[in-house]
Amino acid sequence: MENELTARREREGLSQAELAAAVGVSRQTINAIERERYDPSLELAFELSRHFDCRIEDLFDPDVEPVE
Repeated sequence: MENELTARREREGLSQAELAAAVGVSRQTINAIERERYDPSLELAFELSRHFDCRIEDLFDPDVEPVE
């Protein structure tokens, strides 16, 4: 899933380890999300959006086809 996590993290001057500590996950988890190798749980997506004070949709683009 495409995301804006790297840009937002860097804008705040945070390392992956600092962001990970702030939201209660490992640095490897943040790295995997940023590299689009891992989709966060809904709970983690909410925690990240709270941390950056934005909507989940501002961080993540699921690129889901509309249901017809």
